[in-house]
Amino acid sequence: METAGHLMIMPIVLPLAAGAVLLLLDERRHVVKAVISIVSALALVVIAIALLRLVDNAFASSATTGVYLLGNWPAPFGIVLVLDRLSALMLVLTSVLALASLAFSLARWHKAGPHFHTLFQFLLMGLNGAFLTGDLFNLFVFFEVLLAASYGLVLHGSGPLRVKAGLHYIAVNLAASSLFLIGVSLIYGVTGTLNMADLAQRIPAVPAADRMLLEAGAAVLGVAFLVKAGMWPLSFWLPGAYSAAAAPVAAIFVIMTKVGFYILLRLSLLLFGVDAGATAGFGDSWLLFGGMATIAFGAIGVLASQAVGRLAGFSILVSSGTLLAAIGMADARVTAGALFYMVSSTLTIGAFFLLTELVERVQDPAAHVLSVTMEAYRDDMEEPVPEQEEVGVAIPGTLAVLGICFAACGLLLAGLPPLSGFVGKFALLTAMVRPDPVAGGGLIAGSTWILVALLILSGLCALIGTMRAGIQIFWAPIEGTVPRVLLLEIAPVAFLLTLCLLMTVQGGPMMRYMDATAQSLHSPADYLRDVLSTQPIPGPNAPRDK
Repeated sequence: METAGHLMIMPIVLPLAAGAVLLLLDERRHVVKAVISIVSALALVVIAIALLRLVDNAFASSATTGVYLLGNWPAPFGIVLVLDRLSALMLVLTSVLALASLAFSLARWHKAGPHFHTLFQFLLMGLNGAFLTGDLFNLFVFFEVLLAASYGLVLHGSGPLRVKAGLHYIAVNLAASSLFLIGVSLIYGVTGTLNMADLAQRIPAVPAADRMLLEAGAAVLGVAFLVKAGMWPLSFWLPGAYSAAAAPVAAIFVIMTKVGFYILLRLSLLLFGVDAGATAGFGDSWLLFGGMATIAFGAIGVLASQAVGRLAGFSILVSSGTLLAAIGMADARVTAGALFYMVSSTLTIGAFFLLTELVERVQDPAAHVLSVTMEAYRDDMEEPVPEQEEVGVAIPGTLAVLGICFAACGLLLAGLPPLSGFVGKFALLTAMVRPDPVAGGGLIAGSTWILVALLILSGLCALIGTMRAGIQIFWAPIEGTVPRVLLLEIAPVAFLLTLCLLMTVQGGPMMRYMDATAQSLHSPADYLRDVLSTQPIPGPNAPRDK
């Protein structure tokens, strides 16, 4: 896929350059900083979509994977960036969510603390680098970049609750980083390489005497990623930290939980797939049962949550548990459904976190800047209707819009038709209860039926939780004030929810893309061939063949 060229490195270089420029500007120049940040985010959306189209169009050709050799050294000796269907999908999802979060922050949050836009751009650099890198060492580097930026963002806005939750978040992720480094060191000590494609070729030949050390390293590395993915019981920190963070920060943090899912999916199928010899399927059972436990824990948390922010935080755990269990099933059709569900749930929960701040203004008007709109409650009428003749109260337009968006989020989280949440869950359930005839069919395992039941019950819990919260917020007695909601705040929420609607309308093409992505992940021969066979570009003084 040579047509990608230097475009492949732009998702990393662009936010790095934007962040560096923003760092040099005075903090009081809010407008200039906002313009630079938004332009960078828009450019990232365009670049990510262009890369996805290149991958999709090149899939039928001989080269299905784009490889960028940093330093012009071939793999496994040099640093490589690798673009395939999965990484392109994650780039688009990240850029879209970042654009919505940044737009929302321009209403007021970007002024609530120093270096917001700089940290946001560096976070995008780390995320995009993690999705594109082809070796574990640079995965660690980008992992640290995104975590360092997230430490500043989680504390953005200050406040005792935010600082307390932020310090917990920092401590847990520092421990995860240490585990990451230990796991990478063990794997390198056994195999002598950290390039993912080279590892996939070397792992089947690891001697039996060293296999236990290799699996120990992989297990330690997996724990570091499971902390980010939020698998129970490693998820104790997540609901509190995400619900305490500023709304645009919590929204972009939703994609950070998917970094753990992305890496686990990539490495489990590439390093421990069917061709891995004695280590094939390593960790699948842990992911399956750990994912089911996470779904159950998240569903209970959704039912128990009294605050909308906590409800959104536990909804992330339900999403993460579903995706982890799907990895553990090691089935291509289940993986395809999980990818569709991942995109839908990420957009939904991102929109839900942004909406949470807006609906909380309805619950606690004194906590936010409000505008009294007496005409919305018919208090400006010349001849007021006597109280005994009142038959209803007009709903202000702001509350109506917020209520519609809240109801849409509830439908998406519960997986009810007709939105994309239903399509994703239906694809997952169908793949689970209908064995692949090509693979020989067979009986459905008992664990699969338990997972099916958990997915259905978690949707019911989400429906109950969002209905209860909606009744408390929108059916409560009106006090005479409505929150002041700017178009700049509601537009990003509507944008993300509209994308979920488009996913439903374009469900067929999207599922074909997810199916092709899943097939390439479960059969990584093309990935290995393209990464290891890519040669450096000859220099201007290189000898030419006669």
